[in-house]
Amino acid sequence: MRRICEILFISLLSVCFAGCSGLSDIKSSGGGGGGQATGVTVKPAAATVNLFTTQAFTATVQGSTNQAVIWQVNGVTGGSATTGIISTSGLYTAPQAIAPSLIPTQPIIATVTITAVSQANSGATGTATVSLPTQEQQTQSGAITLGTSGGNINDISGVYCCSGTLGSLVVRSGTYYILSNNHVMALSDNGNASTGNAGDAITQPGVIESNCATASTRTVANLSDFFNLQTGPIPKIDAAIAQIASGAVETSGNILLLGSTLTNGVPNSGAPASGAGLTPVQALGAPHNGAVAKSGRTTGLTCSTILGTNVASTVSYYAHCGDANPAFNVSYTDLVSVSGGNFSDSGDSGSLIVTQDTSEAVALLFAGSDTDTVGNPITDVLPYFVGAGNATPVFVGNSTTNPTHQVIGCTLPALQAITTVPQVQAASESIQQASMARDLHAPQLLTIPAIKAISVGASYDQPGKAAILLFVGTGESLASIPRTLDGIRTRLVEGNAWAHQGLLSSEETADLLSAASRPQIVYPFQPGEYLRAKSVHSAHVAELLKQPGILGVGITSSVDSPGEAALLIYVSRGASQENIPAEIDGLRTRVRETSPFTTGRRGNEPVHSCRMPVASSQLAATKP
Repeated sequence: MRRICEILFISLLSVCFAGCSGLSDIKSSGGGGGGQATGVTVKPAAATVNLFTTQAFTATVQGSTNQAVIWQVNGVTGGSATTGIISTSGLYTAPQAIAPSLIPTQPIIATVTITAVSQANSGATGTATVSLPTQEQQTQSGAITLGTSGGNINDISGVYCCSGTLGSLVVRSGTYYILSNNHVMALSDNGNASTGNAGDAITQPGVIESNCATASTRTVANLSDFFNLQTGPIPKIDAAIAQIASGAVETSGNILLLGSTLTNGVPNSGAPASGAGLTPVQALGAPHNGAVAKSGRTTGLTCSTILGTNVASTVSYYAHCGDANPAFNVSYTDLVSVSGGNFSDSGDSGSLIVTQDTSEAVALLFAGSDTDTVGNPITDVLPYFVGAGNATPVFVGNSTTNPTHQVIGCTLPALQAITTVPQVQAASESIQQASMARDLHAPQLLTIPAIKAISVGASYDQPGKAAILLFVGTGESLASIPRTLDGIRTRLVEGNAWAHQGLLSSEETADLLSAASRPQIVYPFQPGEYLRAKSVHSAHVAELLKQPGILGVGITSSVDSPGEAALLIYVSRGASQENIPAEIDGLRTRVRETSPFTTGRRGNEPVHSCRMPVASSQLAATKP
């Protein structure tokens, strides 16, 4: 997910008058005099506020002695955790991470609008613009800390330039290398890799931060090797390494915001655990339980949960930065997917995904959709770059005094990962079908000792579809409970001493559900479940990917039956799901609607780019 920047050749003077005047936005209410507020001036009119920090704003009301105002951020009184919050006195506190919803098409840095509304006349308002750069986007001096903006110095095509994240530091036979993606450092197979400083220059920051001007960047490494996306063996990986320039990169392995301590409420840098990292299955198990974090150029430090492993999916690649059409596709067979569209965005490619509790490497982030992020397992990545004498790179990090550490930023309220799934509704037709199946099978089901009550409700494994709800006793044997009945999913709700039993009314169902625990995004696998799912996955992944609308197939946990594994089936938004069975070879399926996984574009939104004012000349062709 490189970020794209487009240079717009236009008169600098015109741009300044149009959008950079430095004046606040003053709107007349149409009234005036007699104490009627006519406008509001907000100062400063424009401000750059780093994440985690604050900025004071003042408001002056014209035409009224009543100077009281209501403060808003992006139209919401008081703001929000996503946009930042503002007090009644005008003190703005920036968010702690950048949500993709804040990232505009133009320019490249996230912005929010501060509005002061006159209490004397709500039609009189004034605004200020706040730019929210991440630490990762800023130019560094001296030896750089990783998790920062960077990329190939040649990643410029016409009026476009691209950059990503220089994610982490590895060492092989005593030589240090930056680890990132092929499409960040090796131009999607078009880079020049060599030994020493003969390979393509890798810069910090990336050229996207410098209006596509290479002179404003600094070479910190040179491209050494990359996995060829088109001809490389299975499992495919999107990875490259670059030997660091002398004195240009911290050899401690520190990554921005990934530390175990805070300074003035801001997470310090920290190194991942040294070594070869964890397998995705290890990261899903105790004590990590799938909780992961990353620090990337665009969205900063974000925290979430591994959703799927062994994900097979196809990702499109572009030959040149700014191309409208992909040049080739890569079929991946072993991806890790991380839940949540806010975990990453374009420009975060190359970030290292680590466990929240121990900072152990899990995956190399390279693509995403509007719902999830995907990466290559580190255990697939590092062995590819084996060197002389069979030396395999390992991560540079804490090894003796503090070999593992918690990513403290993930404990901050605004950064804590969402671990529960949102409530879902089932279509009425599906509810009717589930009700018929329930009524037919209820007498037999109630003979199973673990089942205390039966009803119908929504399935979490296939949102929009109904399930037969089976309220079961915690700790009781569930072995004889069917996964489907007449093609309808069953959903198990565990608890003790259910207040209602037998065949439930809708009111009784609502009462029991309100007392139950909220469904989780992922659950730990029961012993043997992962291997069972892997067998079914191997047998059916190829045929499933041939079905129209199916974008990917992996392994996850069932939400309808905690502890059971499920086939994770990614389906294109709006595509038919009628041919997706509720279970395959006795394994539940879990359906997730999403947009295609891409290295730069999410869903159907325009390509993010930046238009930068330069010397007056002809207007460049607009971006398609």
